[in-house]
Amino acid sequence: MWLASSADHDMKGTPMPHQMQKAIARNSLLIKSLPAQHVDAVLSKAIWKQHERGETLFIQEEVANVIHVVIDGWVKLYRVTPNGTEAVVSIFTKGESFGEAVALKNLPYPVSGMAATRCHVMHIPTSVLIDLIRHDTEVALSVLSSTFTHLHSLVAQLEQLKAQTGGQRVAEFLLDLSDCSEGSCMVTLPYDKVLIAGKLGMKPESLSRAFMRLKQFGVKIEKNHALIEDIGVLQTFVDNAD
Repeated sequence: MWLASSADHDMKGTPMPHQMQKAIARNSLLIKSLPAQHVDAVLSKAIWKQHERGETLFIQEEVANVIHVVIDGWVKLYRVTPNGTEAVVSIFTKGESFGEAVALKNLPYPVSGMAATRCHVMHIPTSVLIDLIRHDTEVALSVLSSTFTHLHSLVAQLEQLKAQTGGQRVAEFLLDLSDCSEGSCMVTLPYDKVLIAGKLGMKPESLSRAFMRLKQFGVKIEKNHALIEDIGVLQTFVDNAD
């Protein structure tokens, strides 16, 4: 497992390759919302790990003591029902954070976390943020803002389940992953399409039908990539479909 302090440098003082990963971390919602003077301190004390596909990050009821920021790849949060069925609660990808609320209160995780693909994750020890909060209340507001965003996301997911067709849900999922505001775009997906289906409240066969329907709106699926011909066309479908 790759593990490094974010302050690592080679013998000549040149930043190591994970500087690119630090740039992604800086652009994540949680880190970006922190007061600028504290960002370097947080990154220098973070734990950076590479997790292989299927590797467990934490298990349900384990006490949380770190906040997680996905640098690349996919992480899924899930619960196992009494009959043994796995229910996907959420999935996170590049630049997204999770675990703030339980970590800061030192509470048990209500879900388990697993690497859905090979991924890099930055783990911020709770003690680092608590120490900053004691010296600067603006840090507490930043973390609160991140937690509120997660809540808003859950409300949006409920709205999707009740108000959108399967095709719209899949289209909006692709748009959320897109880095483009117009024109064509390519989106990387998890290899496990069952994971996407679980996140969107669909069965795998319904997801396949939705992908087929999106062909008429310029979406082509090739292995673990979605090629979007025109972002605007797909957005119009999400906004206006019956």
